Amino acid sequence: MGRIARLRAAGLWAGCTLLLAACGSAAGANQAAAPRVAAARAHVAGGDWTRFGYNAQRSDAGPTDTGITAGDLRSLSLRTVGIDGTADASPIELHALRVDGRVRDVIVLTTSYGETIALDASTGARLWEYRPPDIQSYEGTAQITNATPVADPNRRYLYAAGPDGFIRKLALTTGREVRSGAWPARITFDPTHEKIASALNLSRGAVIAVTDGYLGDTPPYQGHLVTIDRASGRITHVWNSLCSNRHRLIDPPSSCPASDSAIWARAGAVIEPGSGRILIATGNGPFNGSTNWGDSVLELSPDGSRLLHNWTPSNQAQLNASDADLGGSAPALLPAYHGRRLAVQGGKDGELHLLDLDRLDGTRGPAGPRLGGQLGQLATPGHAELFSAPAVWSHAGRAYVLVADGAGTGVYALEGGRHPRLALVAQNASPGTGPVLASGLLYVYDEVGGRLDVYEPPQLRRLASLPAATGHWNSPIVVGGRIVLPVGNANDHATSGVVEIYHLPGR
Repeated sequence: MGRIARLRAAGLWAGCTLLLAACGSAAGANQAAAPRVAAARAHVAGGDWTRFGYNAQRSDAGPTDTGITAGDLRSLSLRTVGIDGTADASPIELHALRVDGRVRDVIVLTTSYGETIALDASTGARLWEYRPPDIQSYEGTAQITNATPVADPNRRYLYAAGPDGFIRKLALTTGREVRSGAWPARITFDPTHEKIASALNLSRGAVIAVTDGYLGDTPPYQGHLVTIDRASGRITHVWNSLCSNRHRLIDPPSSCPASDSAIWARAGAVIEPGSGRILIATGNGPFNGSTNWGDSVLELSPDGSRLLHNWTPSNQAQLNASDADLGGSAPALLPAYHGRRLAVQGGKDGELHLLDLDRLDGTRGPAGPRLGGQLGQLATPGHAELFSAPAVWSHAGRAYVLVADGAGTGVYALEGGRHPRLALVAQNASPGTGPVLASGLLYVYDEVGGRLDVYEPPQLRRLASLPAATGHWNSPIVVGGRIVLPVGNANDHATSGVVEIYHLPGR
């Protein structure tokens, strides 16, 4: 690590509290002038953002009070923080944790080489950093992770993924690894082929993790879902999307005659409120409706042990042959609508598919070989491949899906009564990663143009474009008077990186 990276990691470069007009990002993006505001807010509500998508169903609809309103956007300052690696994912934040004898708001993120880092949200100073013991064997290589960690509900621990195929349990206030019971938990026997790209989730006492393959889909690998007991670290169930009749980690992956069927959407496993059922989407891979489930939306039992239902598009074979993974995104759960449980699935086909979770394949039957059965479909906003997680927003009695792809951002409304359909409300040509809604504002990171766009939904009136460095799959969180955005691309294999924190005065 170079001298500048060390200074950044130590927080000596992290205290950049100049206004946006004077404090540049690491990429030197042009800065828009902003008025200087000296006085701090008397009170800004704190809050926790404990996982990717804010909640277990991955709605990406965050706190109703972040302290940041439309009128505050021009008075935000930018704090640029250097870290030891690239966090090509979303961070999390816990408020009012006691660390080193002080109560602090704490940002936690995992880098592409499995370093999990805690930062003081108010200063950017590094509080602790966990480095996997085997990091030197893959640091600087293409063996990476893009997973967002998840905090335990008890606010004492968090769970983080590494490129070595392990999920680790760390103490939130010290970063110390818990090595008791079965922790750390190995979820693949071949981490050089099976990658952990998706965010971790929690449900019913279990950590939920999924696997995929690396860029280029080099076989052999099988996308699979693993549930891990939070207390003991014991793997309780494994569900393999190929060779699904095998209910353990496949060792070695080459012992299954089928390969691929990656579970790699940014949201990973999506938890249905109430029932606790698990939804995932798979990428390219063979499909036979019995043991192989490539390019499908799959509903599993709450413990992850059984496949209940599937939706597999009628053109599955074509998607598989053309590298048009359905699972580029995960199902976005909509609120109950006229007694129906609905979801939206997008992917590399550039389409948004409206699904009925009670009739995924058009019937109430079990999972099987039937193709099709969706209620309808509509193009993504830029008619481009979808790699981001949509946000779902309930407002004024209507349900909206907010989507960004590589060529546009769009807002869709659910309508049609007993014959539900999606209708386009607004769209533009600004690309983005996963949209985040908080305090009535929509935040979309343009990872190509290098900016964080802030909109007033549902009409997508742009309120501000905050300068940012470029990135890849990164997405922001908004909580406690701050917008926290890691930047950079894990595929650059860098061992240093940047987090950008836009904040109210005094935050």
